[in-house]
Amino acid sequence: MNAAEDAIAADSKIVLVVRPTRLDELVARFNTIQQAQFYIEHLGADFGDYLAEHRRYGDALMTVETVLRTFGRVQRLDRRYLANFIFGAQDIVIVLGQDGLVANTLKYLEGQPVIGVNPDRARWDGVLLPFTVNDLSRVMPEVVRKRRPVRAVTMAQAVLNTGQTLYAVNDVFIGQRSHVSARYTIAIAGREERQSSSGVIVSTGLGSTGWLRSIYAGWHAATRTLLRQAADAAGDGSFAWDADYLHYFVREPYPSRVTQTNLVIGRIERDQCLVLVSQMPENGVIFSDGIEADHLDFNSGTEARIGVAAKQGLLVA
Repeated sequence: MNAAEDAIAADSKIVLVVRPTRLDELVARFNTIQQAQFYIEHLGADFGDYLAEHRRYGDALMTVETVLRTFGRVQRLDRRYLANFIFGAQDIVIVLGQDGLVANTLKYLEGQPVIGVNPDRARWDGVLLPFTVNDLSRVMPEVVRKRRPVRAVTMAQAVLNTGQTLYAVNDVFIGQRSHVSARYTIAIAGREERQSSSGVIVSTGLGSTGWLRSIYAGWHAATRTLLRQAADAAGDGSFAWDADYLHYFVREPYPSRVTQTNLVIGRIERDQCLVLVSQMPENGVIFSDGIEADHLDFNSGTEARIGVAAKQGLLVA
């Protein structure tokens, strides 16, 4: 294939999604690098690590942009603008990691392929970042020609009776903004009860290796201790990224005269919804993928129907 055949169509573009480094965020907070350095070193931390990470990310960004420009028009997109950005149907999306940035990007797409690039493998494990900066020149031609395999990722969707919708690539949290009990009714598959808990987690297969896995870890450890079971208690709760179902888990449900603890764990099949109705006068929230700033209010009378989203994310393999 020649360069012309490897170039993307004139009506599409390459969108490079980036994030600020820790140093960028410190400078935004303290105005200058010198003030940021004083703050970090005053606490006894190593400011050199912040500088090294910043330089490495900057070098990776420069290299990635240089490579991508040989294939077409490149638009750099800061993660804070993701929610308002309009992606073209034929756009190719590159995410210069971490993993969370890939997950956050996928939920704003409609089937465009995502290439996850790890800017620093010595620093980030990169479960969703299978490629390095040096891989791009080899991978991009195959993506442009649609000859690179992709991996489907099931998403969750929360639909409120207020008309609002929220997608999740990893998980949805439903509960209180603060560390007090959330109160709501929960229903699935014809069963319903009132609950008081620390909130409900609804996880996708991709998210099952994160927050859900940590919940299972604590649950299994406590179970083994209480029941004196062997160390090989069943499973860690994870399941396939493209599984056609979700998994819900109620955190620390409290039994009382008016609240029950029967619907605390289970699957949400594609043709089902987990339905929650808030009984919280204020501070009830629903957010996805750990991004509390983009929450939906979930206060008294609000109903949330949570199920498998119709759209999927596509990760270039």
